[in-house]
Amino acid sequence: MTEDLTPELAATIDEAFARRDRENMQPTIDFFEDLLTKHPGNPYVLYEVGGAYDTAGQEEKALPYYEQALPGLSGDIKRRCLLQYGSTLRNLDRFDESLAVFKAASQEFPESDSLRVFKALTHHAAGHHDKALATLLLVIADRIDTPELKRYEAAIRGNAEYLANPHA
Repeated sequence: MTEDLTPELAATIDEAFARRDRENMQPTIDFFEDLLTKHPGNPYVLYEVGGAYDTAGQEEKALPYYEQALPGLSGDIKRRCLLQYGSTLRNLDRFDESLAVFKAASQEFPESDSLRVFKALTHHAAGHHDKALATLLLVIADRIDTPELKRYEAAIRGNAEYLANPHA
C-alpha cells in the first residue's frame, strides 16, 4: 500500500483539482479513479476520489473512499477529509454520525473554524436550530475582532451558552 504523498503525486493532484469543472465532475472522477489504480490504497488519492464523487453529488459513493482514506491522513488534509466526510453524512441525513465526526474532528483540530461552521450546518439540518446558532455565535465571538463586537462579547457568549444549553 502506497501511503506517501510525494511531491510528484501532490503536484498531479493539485493540477487535476485546478482543472476540475464542478458542473461536469465525470472527467475528474475518471482521472482520480485512474490515479488510484496507479497508487492503490494511497489515502491521499482515496480522499480525492471521495471528494470528486462528493462534489458530483454522489455522496453514497464518496463515503467509503473517505472512510478508507482517514486512517492514513494527517494534518490539514485529514481535517479537510473529516469536514467533507461529516458534511457528506449530513447530506445523507445521517445527522448523529455527522455530529460525532464533527465533535471528534473539533477536538483534534480545535482552531478550525470551518469544522465549527459545518457542524452548525449539521445541527441546523437536524432541527437543532438553537445549537446551530450558538455554534456560529461562538465562531463570531472567537474570530471577529472589532471594537463593536468585543464590547458585546460577554453577551454573545452568554446567548450562545443559553442557546446550546437552555435548561442548564
